[in-house]
Amino acid sequence: MVDSFRERLKAGLIICDGAMGTYLNQKGISYEHCFDELNLSQPDLISEVHREYIDAGAEIIETNTFGANMIRLTGSGLADKVRELNIKAAKIAREARDICGQDTLIAGSIGPLGKHLQPYGKIEHKMAAEIYQEQIESLLEGGVDLFMPETMSNLVEMELIVTAIKKVSDLPIVAHMTYTAECKTLLGHSPEEVIARLAPLGVDVIGANCSVGPQKMLEVIEQLNELGTGYMSAQPNAGMPRLYGGRFVYFSSPDYFGGYSRKFADAGVTIIGGCCGTTPEHIKAVSKVLKDVHPIRKEQPTHTLIETKPIEVKPALESVSPFLEKLSNKFVISVELDPPKGTNPKKLIKVAGQLKEAGADAINIADSPMARVRMSCLALAYLIKQNVDIDIVLHFTTRDRNLMGLQSDLLGANAVGIRDILALTGDPPSVGDYPHATAVYDVDSIGLVSIISKLNSGFDFSGNSIGKPTSFSIGMAANPTAPDIKLEMDRLGCKIAAGGQYIFTQPMYDLDTINSFLDRVAKYSRPIMLGILPLVSYKHAEFMHHEVPGIEVPEYIRGRMRKAGDKSAAEGALISMELIDKIKKSVAGLYLMPSFGKFSTCHAIVKEIASP
Repeated sequence: MVDSFRERLKAGLIICDGAMGTYLNQKGISYEHCFDELNLSQPDLISEVHREYIDAGAEIIETNTFGANMIRLTGSGLADKVRELNIKAAKIAREARDICGQDTLIAGSIGPLGKHLQPYGKIEHKMAAEIYQEQIESLLEGGVDLFMPETMSNLVEMELIVTAIKKVSDLPIVAHMTYTAECKTLLGHSPEEVIARLAPLGVDVIGANCSVGPQKMLEVIEQLNELGTGYMSAQPNAGMPRLYGGRFVYFSSPDYFGGYSRKFADAGVTIIGGCCGTTPEHIKAVSKVLKDVHPIRKEQPTHTLIETKPIEVKPALESVSPFLEKLSNKFVISVELDPPKGTNPKKLIKVAGQLKEAGADAINIADSPMARVRMSCLALAYLIKQNVDIDIVLHFTTRDRNLMGLQSDLLGANAVGIRDILALTGDPPSVGDYPHATAVYDVDSIGLVSIISKLNSGFDFSGNSIGKPTSFSIGMAANPTAPDIKLEMDRLGCKIAAGGQYIFTQPMYDLDTINSFLDRVAKYSRPIMLGILPLVSYKHAEFMHHEVPGIEVPEYIRGRMRKAGDKSAAEGALISMELIDKIKKSVAGLYLMPSFGKFSTCHAIVKEIASP
């Protein structure tokens, strides 16, 4: 069937099928169910969908394998079923073709992993390639005629897929990126950049699917056509959805959708189908409109790499915050405050005022530390900022916010004058009050640093202009006592490369460990705020060492706390002051963390250090 597909490309239009997932939902399958699993539990239902699309006029049907990769299947407890699900899906599609008696092409659908690749997420490129290789080989074993990677927003991810396919097969590839209404992918790739990077890889067709309806996708297609991409594919959604009665409903009618198919053909598209919200009725309308219509195509050019200019990520000149400026000019003292568990912030506002009076330069405000429910850190930051003239370093985690939420809250923080952000991944919900709560983690702390850097350059994560750039300083966390110190340093290097400007460490108790860490990071020339958490008892020291991840309290320190007996709180403060005196000239400042909400010890340390 390889020659059949490529010969059909030369002959004229090819009609593809429509949605699988949203159509299965219309047939009563909950979105909570893994659609790929239906290949095993309800193969007749999947076959029925394929046959309906073939009867509607589809000449290509896609296997029900959009999410059939190891990462996505792990969430449904099916990580060991990758090969079985993909082979079965291809078999169902082939049998549906045989039942209908049509010379229909079977496209192996390959969707994104569902987790971001480095540097925005944790998935290494090598791991991603191996995961895709497993799915590709399974689809090939199942007997697909071509591959259709789709709904990709990351060009690197698409390149990994295409390369993996080329390793094991010469089957045709139809590569679909997904674009926003601004005609860019979620990661900001333009149609020009897509062509520049995919065409040299030898894909047969470059196209767009999902995200937007026919009207906006036509704008993308027109750009691709103007650039001379060669064979093109378009598979838009049936407009934008709305939620009714627990279901997403798409409002583009089959007639409207079919009408736009003619416009796609006139723009040079060769493969026309549908994505979310489309049904066999939509494809039937497309087939009716496009009967005997042939695309107007430009000659396929000899592709050369187009030089594209990435967004230059650099803060605006006026964006140096007072806190960042202090780090270069004086020894800085910051104290961490946890938001209240209730609705009353008065005590913490009062404490912030007292700490400022004692000589503190800044207040760190934690973001629901240990995954326990507390007042919004942004709300408390604003309230303290309104009542106390002191710099605020806002802890900001990716645990509870998706990409939209992250950017919305950051824009809001900038609007209310919060200038300094400590970018964190955040403690997992499993350690907190709601262990079964769902974490987001669209990106980790490295990705968050990159997002803030982009906002500081005047663009959002997708590359869309936000007008006036934000003016954040960007803090990074580091754990000098991490079990895998090489990995910790590698991640810190990635944060610095993404735009990180200064470092806050975990609580430290051992001078040798501190000096070793300082030697490791000296090459980066970044200000360091050394974490100090005064111990209050021997039991506290034991807890910190044995039960708090990433904290190491040396045995001799725990011994001193044990011997101090009922004077252990004073001993803990003395240990902190001794360490501060030895290290003060080697770091930019101190990051003090009160224990159990008791601020007196930190207040006393601030007062002593800040006094002339």
